This record gives sequence, structure tokens and C-alpha cells, in this order.
Amino acid sequence: MNKTPSLVIGGRKVAGDRGTLPVIDPALGEAFAECPNASPAQLDEAVAAAARAFEQWQHSSCAERRALLEAIAARIEQNAPELAEIIVREQGKPLALAHMEVGGAVAWTRATAALELPVEVIEDRPGKRIELHRRPLGVVGSITPWNWPLMIAVWHIMPALRAGNAVVIKPSELTPLNTLRLVELIDEVAPPGLVNAVAGGAALGRGISGHPGIHKIVFTGSTRTGQDIMRNAADTLKRLTLELGGNDAGIVLPGTDIGAIAEGVFGSAFLNMGQTCAALKRLYVHESQYEDMCRHLVAIAARQKLGSGLDEGTSFGPIQNRDQFERVCELVEDARAAGARILCGGEPLPGKGYFYPPTIVADIADGTRLVDEEQFGPVLPVIRYRDVDEALRLANASTNGLGGSVWSGDLEAARALANRLECGTVWINGHAEVLPHCPFGGCKMSGFGVEFGLEGLLEYTRPQLFNINLPAA
Repeated sequence: MNKTPSLVIGGRKVAGDRGTLPVIDPALGEAFAECPNASPAQLDEAVAAAARAFEQWQHSSCAERRALLEAIAARIEQNAPELAEIIVREQGKPLALAHMEVGGAVAWTRATAALELPVEVIEDRPGKRIELHRRPLGVVGSITPWNWPLMIAVWHIMPALRAGNAVVIKPSELTPLNTLRLVELIDEVAPPGLVNAVAGGAALGRGISGHPGIHKIVFTGSTRTGQDIMRNAADTLKRLTLELGGNDAGIVLPGTDIGAIAEGVFGSAFLNMGQTCAALKRLYVHESQYEDMCRHLVAIAARQKLGSGLDEGTSFGPIQNRDQFERVCELVEDARAAGARILCGGEPLPGKGYFYPPTIVADIADGTRLVDEEQFGPVLPVIRYRDVDEALRLANASTNGLGGSVWSGDLEAARALANRLECGTVWINGHAEVLPHCPFGGCKMSGFGVEFGLEGLLEYTRPQLFNINLPAA
């Protein structure tokens, strides 16, 4: 944390040609570090270095790729305290959650190492054998967001390497330090130039998405930025995996044991202070249990301890940046002006930092900004409904389609409703859980392509058909 972070290009640590950018501690609202700011020329150098490394790595064996990922997992594990502290300082989440993020990064790396790239036998008969193989794409460009800076970098880098590609990664300029340190650790065990890290703002991201030397872009972030990436990538026909915005709905069916699900609902709505793409962001509750659900959620919110993520006992940290903080404030005020009941929270805390308490908003309906737009913060609107078809219609009305959930003790009824939700993942009696062996991705304006598991790994490859005429026996 004390040393000056560097870009990593071709196995070398270098300063940014364009000076530095401040990195803000969201618990203080002030800069605590500086990040190197890369130039377009340095991006070109990083892409060239990755291309050189790819020339050899594409021919590496399955065993070599697995060994590298296992070595990377070990380096992350060995440096877990440092990485967790960096996460807290630049992202704001409580230290316990930061340690979970580091542990998840280790587990995800090892799970990716264990994946097999299959060879599919399409035809096998006397005189003919046809096989479908998978080949790496080349240089993968990764652009990551600020909410899970270590975990999402791992989600992007590890399957790219496992499939035989090289990587150039650009973290969010709001949380660059963890990714830069991660790539330094990777560079200690990987061939020089196999993974390169550049840092900077939106212009650098546009340079990556349009770069002719990059063959695939994997991006996690806003729908608007994803659209820009898609436009910039069109000229070079890049492969794309876009995991974009979500406005996930949860539907609580009548007769559900509210006391049994309230903790799960709260935890999945306020995971990482609500700053999670697949967090539960709209909760539809039947009128017969509406007030009971609201009471349970308010009681759980009251138990949260807000503060710096480095302070002992903190369970709820700040919003990561001022723009997002101001957006949350604006959406809550809009809901209040529209007549909604603010059951708890609803006002930023005084003093330094971007602290906003967990906020439950009742007596609100679709058509209000807080319901229709992704808040990406510590606020949950709870919407009353009369019949299940109405709740389903409202849940599906969003232009987003990342995740959704159904909560009920009646699994048959929950399955039937889940089958009608328009989203990439449906959870039953849960929400926001992603697993390394399960494909995850959205539909509609939440993007396309999947991550994780075999399906996610295949997105870093191209098919190559072997059509073999066998000699006569």
C-alpha cells in the first residue's frame, strides 16, 4: 500500500506517461493514493507485448495452463491481507467482505484451472472422423468496474489464460490499485507479457475496444458503456462478452414464511451496499404480507453498523464514489416527493465519506424512478401487489434482464413462476448467488454472452473443425 503502483507491460513495471490520477478513499471522501495514467502509446505497447506472449502460450499444454492458474491462486492466497486492505481502501466495503472477495478470487482461479476444453467427436465411422476442437482467440481486452475490483478481474483473466489467450486489462480508474497489484503477482509466475495492466479513464477504454490488435473484449459495467464498446468493436469484428446493468426483481408469493426469508432478502438486496449487478433491486410482496415484510427488513437494517471498512465491527461501508452517492440521494428524494414512505435511512450521514444507511422504501410503485431505474446502492423499494400475474408483468416490464427471484415455501408454484421470468438467472428462495461452475449472463439490455463454467470458458475460444479422411483398413 505504501509503494507507488505501476502499470505492467511486457513483464516490466512502468510509470504512466500521462502522470497520475488520484484514488479516493470513499470512507474519507479524499485521495489516499495515486494511480499511473497510461497513454495510447503504452496501450499499443501492452497489446504488442500480449501478442508476442500469445505466440507461445497458444501452444501451451493443458497441464501448463493449469499449473499457471494454480500458481496464481497461491500468490493471491499468500498476499490475501494486503489485497483485502487495498479493496477496503479504494472500494469501501467492510474488511470481512473484502476477505471474502479475496477468498472467492482464489477459489474461482482454482475452479477455472480444473476446467476441461472438450474435443467433440461429430462423426466416427470407417473412413471418416470429424472432430470439433477449440482454439484460443489471441489478445483479450478486459475492462472492469469498481464494485468488485479483484473478483471481476479474476473472472476475466483466468478463463482467458486457461483457454490459451493473452490479456490486456484496464480496471476502473476509481479502483485501479487492486488490479495493478494482482497483475504484478501474476507477472511473478507467468511468462512476460502474458497479462498486462494499463490504467486510465474512459478514453483508454475506448482505445481498447477499438484496438485492431485485440480480438475479444470482456466487459462488466453499465449498459451505456457496453453499447459504446459494441460500436467501437464493430470495425474489427471483436468477440464480445458484455455483462451489463441489472434491475433484478424478486417476487414473494402469498403464504411465504416472511421470518424465514427476510435475512436472505435483505442480504441479497444490500450485498456490497447494494453495489452488485445481480443484487435484488425491486421487491414485489403480496398485500397480505406487505407490512410484515417491511417490518422485518427495517429491523435487520437497524442492526447494521456503518463505518470505515477497516473499523472493527463495521457491517456496512460507504458508497464507492461521489457520483453514485449523489445518484442514490437523488432517487430517494424523487421517491419521497412522489409520496413514498421512507421506513428507515433515507438521508446521507453527516461528516466525511459517502455514507448512506440501508434504506427501505414502501408505498411505491412502478413508474417511480427508484423502481424503474437501477439504483446500484443501499436502497430497496418494496412494491405491493394483489395478484401474481400482476407482479410477473411488472417484474418483466424492465428493459434489463440479468437476474430475478421467486420466494416461496411452495416449490412447485415457485418453479412455475420462475419459468416465466425474463432474465438470465432465476433464483428460488435466494438471489445474487453466482458460482464458478454455473454459467451467468443476462438478456435484453443486460448484455449477452456468459461467464463461468464450461460455457464461459468456451467464450474465449473459436471452433476449429478437423475433417479427417482415414486410410482404408
